[in-house]
Amino acid sequence: MTHYEKTSSKELRAGMGEGLVEAGRKNENVVALSADVKGSVKMDGFAKEFPERFIQCGIAEANMVGIAAGLSLCGKVPFIGGFAEFVTGRVYDQIRQVVCYSNKNVKICGSHAGISLGEDGATHQTMEDIALMKVLPNMTVLVPADFNQAKAATLAAAEHVGPVYLRLGRSKMPCFLPENEKFEIGKAQLLSAGKDVTLFACGHLVWEALQAAEMLEKVGISCEVGAPLQRRPRRQRGPDPRPPLPHADGVRGRGRQVRRERHPRRDAHQLPPPRRRHRRESA
Repeated sequence: MTHYEKTSSKELRAGMGEGLVEAGRKNENVVALSADVKGSVKMDGFAKEFPERFIQCGIAEANMVGIAAGLSLCGKVPFIGGFAEFVTGRVYDQIRQVVCYSNKNVKICGSHAGISLGEDGATHQTMEDIALMKVLPNMTVLVPADFNQAKAATLAAAEHVGPVYLRLGRSKMPCFLPENEKFEIGKAQLLSAGKDVTLFACGHLVWEALQAAEMLEKVGISCEVGAPLQRRPRRQRGPDPRPPLPHADGVRGRGRQVRRERHPRRDAHQLPPPRRRHRRESA
Protein backbone atom coordinates (compact mmCIF):
# COMPACT_ATOMS: atom_id res chain seq x y z
CA MET A 1 0.00 0.00 0.00
CA THR A 2 0.97 3.66 -0.31
CA HIS A 3 2.23 5.21 2.93
CA TYR A 4 1.44 8.82 3.77
CA GLU A 5 3.43 10.97 6.17
CA LYS A 6 1.98 13.68 8.40
CA THR A 7 3.87 16.90 7.64
CA SER A 8 1.95 19.22 9.99
CA SER A 9 -1.49 19.82 11.49
CA LYS A 10 -3.76 22.58 10.22
CA GLU A 11 -7.44 23.42 10.12
CA LEU A 12 -9.26 22.70 6.88
CA ARG A 13 -11.21 25.97 7.26
CA ALA A 14 -7.86 27.79 7.19
CA GLY A 15 -7.14 26.12 3.85
CA MET A 16 -10.44 27.47 2.56
CA GLY A 17 -9.49 30.93 3.83
CA GLU A 18 -6.16 30.90 2.01
CA GLY A 19 -7.78 29.54 -1.14
CA LEU A 20 -10.43 32.25 -1.02
CA VAL A 21 -7.81 35.01 -0.84
CA GLU A 22 -5.94 33.48 -3.77
CA ALA A 23 -9.17 33.15 -5.77
CA GLY A 24 -9.91 36.80 -5.02
CA ARG A 25 -6.54 37.84 -6.40
CA LYS A 26 -7.16 35.89 -9.58
CA ASN A 27 -10.74 37.02 -10.13
CA GLU A 28 -12.04 40.43 -9.11
CA ASN A 29 -15.63 39.10 -9.24
CA VAL A 30 -15.05 36.80 -6.26
CA VAL A 31 -16.86 38.20 -3.21
CA ALA A 32 -17.37 36.83 0.30
CA LEU A 33 -20.30 36.98 2.72
CA SER A 34 -20.35 35.91 6.36
CA ALA A 35 -23.06 35.39 8.97
CA ASP A 36 -21.14 37.25 11.70
CA VAL A 37 -18.48 34.50 11.92
CA LYS A 38 -15.75 35.69 9.54
CA GLY A 39 -13.02 34.81 12.04
CA SER A 40 -14.41 31.37 12.80
CA VAL A 41 -14.72 30.45 9.12
CA LYS A 42 -11.36 32.09 8.26
CA MET A 43 -12.77 34.74 5.93
CA ASP A 44 -11.00 37.50 7.86
CA GLY A 45 -7.98 37.36 5.54
CA PHE A 46 -10.21 38.02 2.53
CA ALA A 47 -12.04 40.80 4.36
CA LYS A 48 -8.73 42.47 5.23
CA GLU A 49 -7.32 42.31 1.69
CA PHE A 50 -10.59 43.06 -0.14
CA PRO A 51 -12.79 45.03 2.28
CA GLU A 52 -14.91 46.40 -0.57
CA ARG A 53 -15.73 42.82 -1.66
CA PHE A 54 -16.72 41.49 1.76
CA ILE A 55 -20.26 41.71 3.18
CA GLN A 56 -21.00 41.07 6.85
CA CYS A 57 -24.61 39.90 6.83
CA GLY A 58 -25.03 39.38 10.55
CA ILE A 59 -26.78 36.40 12.09
CA ALA A 60 -29.18 36.12 9.16
CA GLU A 61 -28.18 33.13 7.08
CA ALA A 62 -31.35 33.06 4.96
CA ASN A 63 -30.86 36.70 4.03
CA MET A 64 -27.21 35.98 3.22
CA VAL A 65 -28.20 33.26 0.73
CA GLY A 66 -30.61 35.65 -0.97
CA ILE A 67 -27.95 38.37 -1.23
CA ALA A 68 -25.48 35.86 -2.68
CA ALA A 69 -28.01 34.71 -5.27
CA GLY A 70 -28.58 38.31 -6.32
CA LEU A 71 -24.86 38.98 -6.57
CA SER A 72 -24.44 35.95 -8.81
CA LEU A 73 -26.99 37.44 -11.22
CA CYS A 74 -24.71 40.49 -11.46
CA GLY A 75 -21.75 38.36 -12.55
CA LYS A 76 -20.17 37.98 -9.11
CA VAL A 77 -18.86 34.71 -7.65
CA PRO A 78 -20.14 34.80 -4.06
CA PHE A 79 -18.73 32.60 -1.30
CA ILE A 80 -20.91 32.46 1.79
CA GLY A 81 -19.44 31.27 5.08
CA GLY A 82 -20.96 30.01 8.29
CA PHE A 83 -21.33 26.98 10.53
CA ALA A 84 -22.41 23.98 8.47
CA GLU A 85 -25.50 23.41 10.59
CA PHE A 86 -26.83 26.89 9.84
CA VAL A 87 -25.79 27.36 6.19
CA THR A 88 -27.38 24.06 5.19
CA GLY A 89 -30.17 23.16 7.61
CA ARG A 90 -31.49 26.54 8.68
CA VAL A 91 -31.55 27.91 5.12
CA TYR A 92 -32.40 24.75 3.18
CA ASP A 93 -35.46 26.28 1.58
CA GLN A 94 -33.52 29.30 0.29
CA ILE A 95 -30.71 27.12 -1.11
CA ARG A 96 -33.21 24.81 -2.79
CA GLN A 97 -35.49 27.45 -4.30
CA VAL A 98 -33.25 30.46 -4.89
CA VAL A 99 -29.86 28.89 -5.66
CA CYS A 100 -30.14 25.34 -6.94
CA TYR A 101 -33.30 25.34 -9.05
CA SER A 102 -31.99 28.22 -11.13
CA ASN A 103 -28.38 26.95 -11.05
CA LYS A 104 -26.92 30.13 -9.57
CA ASN A 105 -23.16 30.40 -9.16
CA VAL A 106 -23.13 30.46 -5.33
CA LYS A 107 -20.48 28.73 -3.20
CA ILE A 108 -21.53 27.61 0.29
CA CYS A 109 -18.69 27.08 2.78
CA GLY A 110 -19.92 25.08 5.76
CA SER A 111 -17.33 25.11 8.54
CA HIS A 112 -17.41 23.27 11.89
CA ALA A 113 -19.17 20.32 10.22
CA GLY A 114 -19.88 16.98 11.85
CA ILE A 115 -19.03 16.73 15.54
CA SER A 116 -15.78 18.68 15.18
CA LEU A 117 -17.58 21.45 17.10
CA GLY A 118 -18.01 19.22 20.13
CA GLU A 119 -17.87 21.77 22.91
CA ASP A 120 -20.74 23.84 21.50
CA GLY A 121 -23.18 20.98 21.78
CA ALA A 122 -25.65 19.23 19.52
CA THR A 123 -27.40 22.39 18.32
CA HIS A 124 -24.24 23.42 16.44
CA GLN A 125 -23.34 19.95 15.11
CA THR A 126 -24.54 18.49 11.83
CA MET A 127 -24.22 14.98 10.49
CA GLU A 128 -26.88 15.29 7.78
CA ASP A 129 -25.52 18.21 5.75
CA ILE A 130 -23.95 16.05 3.01
CA ALA A 131 -27.23 14.17 2.58
CA LEU A 132 -29.18 17.42 2.41
CA MET A 133 -26.93 19.03 -0.16
CA LYS A 134 -26.26 16.10 -2.46
CA VAL A 135 -29.92 15.59 -3.35
CA LEU A 136 -30.37 19.15 -4.59
CA PRO A 137 -30.43 19.78 -8.35
CA ASN A 138 -27.21 21.23 -9.82
CA MET A 139 -25.41 21.11 -6.46
CA THR A 140 -21.78 19.91 -6.33
CA VAL A 141 -20.56 18.70 -2.93
CA LEU A 142 -16.85 18.86 -2.04
CA VAL A 143 -15.40 17.24 1.11
CA PRO A 144 -11.63 17.80 1.22
CA ALA A 145 -9.38 15.68 3.43
CA ASP A 146 -6.72 18.10 4.66
CA PHE A 147 -5.56 21.74 4.59
CA ASN A 148 -3.84 21.48 1.22
CA GLN A 149 -6.84 19.86 -0.41
CA ALA A 150 -9.24 22.36 1.17
CA LYS A 151 -7.28 25.20 -0.40
CA ALA A 152 -7.23 23.45 -3.79
CA ALA A 153 -10.95 22.64 -3.55
CA THR A 154 -11.74 26.31 -2.87
CA LEU A 155 -9.86 27.36 -5.98
CA ALA A 156 -11.66 24.69 -8.00
CA ALA A 157 -15.02 25.84 -6.64
CA ALA A 158 -14.25 29.41 -7.71
CA GLU A 159 -13.70 28.25 -11.29
CA HIS A 160 -16.68 25.90 -11.35
CA VAL A 161 -19.93 27.38 -12.68
CA GLY A 162 -22.89 26.39 -10.52
CA PRO A 163 -23.78 25.83 -6.87
CA VAL A 164 -21.09 24.26 -4.67
CA TYR A 165 -21.16 23.08 -1.06
CA LEU A 166 -17.70 22.94 0.51
CA ARG A 167 -17.71 20.96 3.77
CA LEU A 168 -15.05 21.74 6.37
CA GLY A 169 -14.33 20.72 9.93
CA ARG A 170 -13.15 22.83 12.84
CA SER A 171 -10.27 20.84 14.32
CA LYS A 172 -6.64 20.76 13.26
CA MET A 173 -6.01 17.66 11.16
CA PRO A 174 -2.85 16.08 9.73
CA CYS A 175 -1.58 17.48 6.43
CA PHE A 176 -0.58 14.50 4.31
CA LEU A 177 -1.52 15.30 0.71
CA PRO A 178 0.81 17.18 -1.66
CA GLU A 179 0.76 20.97 -1.82
CA ASN A 180 -0.42 22.61 -5.04
CA GLU A 181 -2.06 19.39 -6.27
CA LYS A 182 -4.87 20.25 -8.68
CA PHE A 183 -8.34 19.41 -7.40
CA GLU A 184 -10.51 17.87 -10.11
CA ILE A 185 -14.23 18.16 -9.45
CA GLY A 186 -16.05 14.93 -10.19
CA LYS A 187 -12.99 12.70 -9.81
CA ALA A 188 -12.60 10.40 -6.81
CA GLN A 189 -9.18 9.54 -5.44
CA LEU A 190 -7.57 6.15 -5.11
CA LEU A 191 -5.12 6.82 -2.29
CA SER A 192 -3.82 3.31 -1.82
CA ALA A 193 -4.16 0.04 -3.70
CA GLY A 194 -5.14 -3.25 -2.06
CA LYS A 195 -6.73 -6.61 -2.82
CA ASP A 196 -8.65 -7.82 0.25
CA VAL A 197 -10.96 -5.00 1.32
CA THR A 198 -11.82 -1.44 0.31
CA LEU A 199 -12.10 1.42 2.79
CA PHE A 200 -14.10 4.51 1.81
CA ALA A 201 -13.80 7.77 3.73
CA CYS A 202 -14.11 11.51 3.20
CA GLY A 203 -13.07 14.64 5.01
CA HIS A 204 -11.41 14.25 8.40
CA LEU A 205 -11.78 10.48 8.31
CA VAL A 206 -9.55 9.92 5.26
CA TRP A 207 -6.45 10.10 7.47
CA GLU A 208 -8.01 7.66 9.94
CA ALA A 209 -8.85 5.26 7.10
CA LEU A 210 -5.22 5.34 5.96
CA GLN A 211 -4.05 4.63 9.50
CA ALA A 212 -6.50 1.73 9.74
CA ALA A 213 -5.20 0.35 6.44
CA GLU A 214 -1.64 0.39 7.77
CA MET A 215 -2.71 -1.44 10.93
CA LEU A 216 -4.51 -4.09 8.88
CA GLU A 217 -1.52 -4.47 6.60
CA LYS A 218 0.56 -5.54 9.62
CA VAL A 219 -1.78 -8.50 10.18
CA GLY A 220 -1.79 -9.54 6.52
CA ILE A 221 -4.92 -7.77 5.25
CA SER A 222 -4.38 -5.73 2.08
CA CYS A 223 -6.58 -2.62 2.03
CA GLU A 224 -7.55 -0.36 -0.79
CA VAL A 225 -8.39 3.19 0.35
CA GLY A 226 -10.68 5.36 -1.72
CA ALA A 227 -11.82 8.92 -1.13
CA PRO A 228 -14.99 9.87 -3.00
CA LEU A 229 -14.39 13.52 -2.15
CA GLN A 230 -17.07 15.04 -4.31
CA ARG A 231 -20.49 14.46 -5.76
CA ARG A 232 -21.10 15.99 -9.18
CA PRO A 233 -24.72 16.60 -10.18
CA ARG A 234 -26.36 14.68 -12.98
CA ARG A 235 -28.16 16.84 -15.50
CA GLN A 236 -29.30 14.33 -18.06
CA ARG A 237 -31.31 11.14 -18.28
CA GLY A 238 -30.02 7.81 -19.45
CA PRO A 239 -26.72 6.04 -18.75
CA ASP A 240 -24.16 8.01 -16.75
CA PRO A 241 -21.43 9.10 -19.22
CA ARG A 242 -18.89 9.68 -16.46
CA PRO A 243 -16.10 7.13 -16.01
CA PRO A 244 -16.51 4.77 -13.04
CA LEU A 245 -14.59 5.32 -9.84
CA PRO A 246 -11.04 3.97 -10.11
CA HIS A 247 -11.70 1.46 -7.33
CA ALA A 248 -15.21 0.38 -8.41
CA ASP A 249 -13.98 -2.72 -10.24
CA GLY A 250 -12.03 -3.77 -7.18
CA VAL A 251 -15.09 -3.52 -4.97
CA ARG A 252 -17.16 -5.53 -7.43
CA GLY A 253 -14.46 -8.18 -7.55
CA ARG A 254 -14.10 -8.54 -3.78
CA GLY A 255 -17.69 -7.94 -2.85
CA ARG A 256 -16.56 -6.29 0.39
CA GLN A 257 -16.19 -2.69 1.38
CA VAL A 258 -16.04 -0.67 4.59
CA ARG A 259 -17.49 2.81 4.88
CA ARG A 260 -16.04 4.94 7.65
CA GLU A 261 -18.49 7.26 9.38
CA ARG A 262 -18.48 9.30 12.56
CA HIS A 263 -21.43 9.46 14.92
CA PRO A 264 -21.87 11.35 18.17
CA ARG A 265 -21.99 8.39 20.55
CA ARG A 266 -20.21 5.08 20.19
CA ASP A 267 -22.19 3.63 23.09
CA ALA A 268 -25.58 4.72 21.77
CA HIS A 269 -26.79 1.12 21.68
CA GLN A 270 -26.12 0.85 25.42
CA LEU A 271 -28.08 3.95 26.43
CA PRO A 272 -31.39 3.37 28.19
CA PRO A 273 -34.49 4.19 26.18
CA PRO A 274 -35.90 7.68 26.78
CA ARG A 275 -38.66 7.96 29.31
CA ARG A 276 -42.06 8.56 27.81
CA ARG A 277 -43.57 11.77 29.02
CA HIS A 278 -47.33 11.94 29.28
CA ARG A 279 -49.02 15.22 28.50
CA ARG A 280 -51.17 16.44 31.35
CA GLU A 281 -54.79 16.89 30.47
CA SER A 282 -56.01 20.44 30.96
CA ALA A 283 -59.06 20.95 33.09
